[in-house]
Amino acid sequence: MATKEQQDIDPFVATESLRAALAEVGIVLPSLGADPASPALRLVELGRVRADVAARLAEALQRGGRE
Repeated sequence: MATKEQQDIDPFVATESLRAALAEVGIVLPSLGADPASPALRLVELGRVRADVAARLAEALQRGGRE
């Protein structure tokens, strides 16, 4: 069950926040966007990415986003 805090997060704001954070480490997810088909669920679609982008994303997460 989603907490009240989770329910209050706007998926469009979350999407732009994630897009900005990824850009800081040089990662672009072309299909990143809020899912308009399920507004009640507030889903963010991460989309499909090439294997090299997925590997760079994993490395950035493992480093904690530090270059």
